[in-house]
Amino acid sequence: MDYGFVFSSAAGELFSPTTAAYALAALGLAVHFGYSGLLNFGQAGFMAVGAYGFAISTLSFGVPFFVALLISILCSSLFALLLGIPTLRLRADYLAIVTIAAAEIVRYIVTTNQLTKVTGSANGLAAFEGGFYAMNPFPEGSYMGMNNRDFFIRVIGWGLVVVCCVIVWLLMRSPWGRVLKGIREDENAVRSLGKNVYAYKMQALIIGGVLGALAGMVFTLPRGAVQPANYGTELTFFLWTCLLLGGMATVLGPVIGAMIFWVVLSLTQSVLYGLIESGAVTWLTTVQAGQLRYILVGVALMLLMIFRPQGVFGNKKELAFA
Repeated sequence: MDYGFVFSSAAGELFSPTTAAYALAALGLAVHFGYSGLLNFGQAGFMAVGAYGFAISTLSFGVPFFVALLISILCSSLFALLLGIPTLRLRADYLAIVTIAAAEIVRYIVTTNQLTKVTGSANGLAAFEGGFYAMNPFPEGSYMGMNNRDFFIRVIGWGLVVVCCVIVWLLMRSPWGRVLKGIREDENAVRSLGKNVYAYKMQALIIGGVLGALAGMVFTLPRGAVQPANYGTELTFFLWTCLLLGGMATVLGPVIGAMIFWVVLSLTQSVLYGLIESGAVTWLTTVQAGQLRYILVGVALMLLMIFRPQGVFGNKKELAFA
């Protein structure tokens, strides 16, 4: 087994566009749950709305990149409003049920055959990334072992992660952020001080949803295609894994959690495939090994919840997942 290739492949996942997308989406979950106490199990729905909003506006209406970006953000905001209006006055359980159902509804709507001309149905949409790559300032060549397109999407994706982390950090250090933390701990106490808890929750839901929409765009641009199968319920739970790994009530926690998640997945897959190909493991096929790596990540997450429930960077005095 070529250990150099195994570790280089794992290291490559640290700053891949997919990792950046997961970091952005998990940061949105940190705003929802870590800082506001909103139990959102439908972040994959926000990512799908953002990705499809961008792709449809580009392909069907031919709008420029930044207009498509604005449409994507507006669509995610409207989606947050639709989810929040009937549920945010109720307990968190209802929001969890509504969000996980709404994410599935979005996925089934875009898969509908009657909307094939608009959404592409199960095949999805493709060839909408031209306007994005037309802005690429890097000439053709090799950049740290990558071509100019791969390097450009990494620069944009991780630059967006840095900007969003700074924005969230500033928001949570502001009076607005302190009210959100108070709502997370005891919303009745905050309400007794005259604060509009419903409005604060709605604002947090929209901000986290916008981060999810941006994540959906970063997730789909390198692939040049958006497909409904990529936005299943398992995506949301992968994002929760990233959040729990890093620490919920932190800004850097979701980012580091996404990096750890993808490095561990890459390492376990490469090691298992290497052992199978070398004949050291004969009781597994490569297909089974692909499923086993998720089992190993799940076991690692359970151990983390037992021995360090606040995550790698979380503060146990502030918040622990219980």
